[in-house]
Amino acid sequence: MKKLFYIVCVLLVNSFFVKGQTTAPTTITPAAPSITATNPNAPEITFDKDIHDFGAIENGGDGTYEFKFKNTGKEPLIISSAKASCGCTVPTWPKEPILAGKSSTIKVMYDTKRTGSFTKQITITSNAKTANKIITIKGVVKAAPVEETFPAKKTGAGSPFENK
Repeated sequence: MKKLFYIVCVLLVNSFFVKGQTTAPTTITPAAPSITATNPNAPEITFDKDIHDFGAIENGGDGTYEFKFKNTGKEPLIISSAKASCGCTVPTWPKEPILAGKSSTIKVMYDTKRTGSFTKQITITSNAKTANKIITIKGVVKAAPVEETFPAKKTGAGSPFENK
């Protein structure tokens, strides 16, 4: 009987704690319209060209290209990162600010030991009006030349393998 009384008391106490916990009603409120002021003096990154086509490249050949750009805004341009779409492409970008009206380059290297066609994108993140800019490299890496695994047949006197 004591056990039953004890169990009932524990259940009643627990029910008070559970009842005491209330949750706020879930209401969906419309988001406030975002107010973003566009800086008319903000830097702007302008590339000479956004896509470079290597065409056909020899296996192990030079897969390097430098994209030229200019800061066409009125404030210094700061590039915070340049990320390639895969590990076979390595971009290098200027770490110092590019002043208004000045030019610089982003160097992109592709691993040309990978046979076949490729199209790789590099995402440039900066403080420009357009925060993310995409540049692209593409081309076809030719297959590596096939080397002979056996030496050429030698003929001469005294060769035990020579057919007579």
